[in-house]
Amino acid sequence: MSSLAEHTGPDLREIERFLYREARLADEHDYDGWEALWTDDALYWVPAGGPDADPERHMSVIYDNRSRIRTRISQLKTGKRYSQSPPSNMRRLISNVEVVEAEGADIVAEANFVLVESRERGTTLWAGRTTYRLRRAEDGIRLAYKKVVLVNSAEALSTLAFLI
Repeated sequence: MSSLAEHTGPDLREIERFLYREARLADEHDYDGWEALWTDDALYWVPAGGPDADPERHMSVIYDNRSRIRTRISQLKTGKRYSQSPPSNMRRLISNVEVVEAEGADIVAEANFVLVESRERGTTLWAGRTTYRLRRAEDGIRLAYKKVVLVNSAEALSTLAFLI
C-alpha cells in the first residue's frame, strides 16, 4: 500500500461524511440505504475473543460476506426478529477518524465509536474501534470491508442482532 503522502483520493472530511452517513443509516434502521453502501465483494466482521482472531478458525460475533449481509438485512426487515421487535433505539458517535492506508481506489480508515442502544430491558453501551476499507466507485464511496472490534469482545456479549 502507498504512503499517505502519495494519497490523492478522498480527503478526510469526505471520508468522515461517509462514515457518519453509514452510522446514521444503521441507527435509523434504513436497511436498504445501509445495504446499498456495500460493494459486491464486501466483508462485515465483528471478531469474538480479540481483534486478531482468525475468522476462518475461530468463532466471530458476525462474519458476513455480501450474500450474508443481504440475508441479515432481509431478516431485519421482516420485523420478526425477536431481539429487534420493536427495533432498538440507537445513536452512535464516530470519532478519531484516521486514514491509515491508500492503494488505488481503496482507502483504509479507522475510527472509534460509542453506540447507545435503548430497549425495554434498559440501555446498553457499546464501544470499540472500526476498520473500514472504502472504495471509490462511479457513484461515490462504497464500503468493501468493515471490522468492528468491541472493547469488551473477550467477554460474553448480550444479543447483537442489529447493525453495529
